Amino acid sequence: MDKGRESRWEKDAMTVEIMFALISAAFVAGGVFFVVLVPALVWDLSAGVDKGFQVVAGVLGLGAAGWRVVHVLGRYDRYRRAGR
Repeated sequence: MDKGRESRWEKDAMTVEIMFALISAAFVAGGVFFVVLVPALVWDLSAGVDKGFQVVAGVLGLGAAGWRVVHVLGRYDRYRRAGR
């Protein structure tokens, strides 16, 4: 018996929500990376500036991905605690 633990449906719902958070975070990170890197791709910049754009794009992409995961899972937790 469960004895107050999560049901199988709740565990499955959490797994789906985690996968959604990770996949959508990958798309958000890729989008942010591309948008920040576009100036370096369009204009002929020096190697140092180009490398700087790559580093900034990577950091902002990772930050956006982390924000997306926290946002999606936080929203799911609020709905779960509200009993929806």
